[in-house]
Amino acid sequence: MLTITAASLAGGQGKTTSSFFLAKALARIGYKVLMVDADPQSSLTLYLGHEVEANQPTLLEVLKKQVSIEDGIYESNYQNLWLIPSDDGLETIQDYLSSTAMGELALKKRLQQVVELFDVAIIDSPPQRTQICLTAVVAAQELLIPAEASSKGLHSLVRTLQLVDELRSVDAFEGSILGVLPFRDRWVGRTQAKRSEVSIQDMREVAQGILVVPSILESERYKQAIDTGKTLKELGYPDLELPFQKIVEVLETKWLTNKLNPLTRTAG
Repeated sequence: MLTITAASLAGGQGKTTSSFFLAKALARIGYKVLMVDADPQSSLTLYLGHEVEANQPTLLEVLKKQVSIEDGIYESNYQNLWLIPSDDGLETIQDYLSSTAMGELALKKRLQQVVELFDVAIIDSPPQRTQICLTAVVAAQELLIPAEASSKGLHSLVRTLQLVDELRSVDAFEGSILGVLPFRDRWVGRTQAKRSEVSIQDMREVAQGILVVPSILESERYKQAIDTGKTLKELGYPDLELPFQKIVEVLETKWLTNKLNPLTRTAG
């Protein structure tokens, strides 16, 4: 099972949007995808239409080992998509992770128990530099960094890359950076807004050789697709799927694949 974390150290950077549409793109071509909502705001859980009922296990209980990870996994309304949901109770995991030896490895260890059940796990990380964020990043074999096409997004990218460097320096993060995904790239007709153009160029300079994926454009069609359960193509906007198609291409180039079998790391 390949584990991908969407992480960016600011709110409104497109982490949940990226996680949701990437998961759907992978599921649509046959991969079994487990989505992990590691953000106490629970936007991913909401996007998938899952309502957490009283006494229903969530990521909180999975991380605290109060239930098996299988008991915290639920089918979604989408084919080939499953979810470990969250609710605002996930905030209480901070002290547990801080006081537990190697708490940053908690999510990675839990996911190892279901590597034979899924092809890909996609983790939606919270925007704050918290213990939940750390365990989500450390669990990743591939890290996707969404960043708004703005000065705020650029700052978020810089902080996220600094966090990765810090975790690498203590051998906590062993994965690689899949790419930077600009978010809310604004165009007026065929003309890109100057702020977006400058911000994305700055991102390329900061990324220093890391792939910068085609942008998620500023468009209400993404929300429409989430609300209706339809694909962007079904809504008549196939070009808006380009960022996620590109990421899938990169993954399938980087990792040996047989569409209905778990992805396996390429030699070298």
